[in-house]
Amino acid sequence: QVQLVESGGGSVQAGGSLRLSCAASGISIRGVCMGWFRQAPGTGREGVGTINSVDRTIYADSVKGRFTISRDNAKNTLYLEMNSLKPEDTAMYYCAAQTFRTYCPTSVQSTTYNYWGQGTQVAVSS
Repeated sequence: QVQLVESGGGSVQAGGSLRLSCAASGISIRGVCMGWFRQAPGTGREGVGTINSVDRTIYADSVKGRFTISRDNAKNTLYLEMNSLKPEDTAMYYCAAQTFRTYCPTSVQSTTYNYWGQGTQVAVSS
């Protein structure tokens, strides 16, 4: 059974940092396209960024230069390093894995992933 479990969320003041983790079980994340998404109350799910099979990353314009996606294959864990946080970054954050093809979607907004985590809450106060 495949599971993705996010952790590391919390409350932080604007300008602060958080590192989210997404621990995978039941699959190896090595070479797998994975993404981070977020959803604020009353809004749709928004793509934050993706990491492809050769660890190339792309990001939404709203987080470019502030957020970094990485993975540790030995720990089978995906990370989202978030710096210079803003109140508008407040949301539930989800990780996702796409195992049915070797390439990532061309758009970070695409939700064509077959495995999703349950999310971790991030709250940024001004």
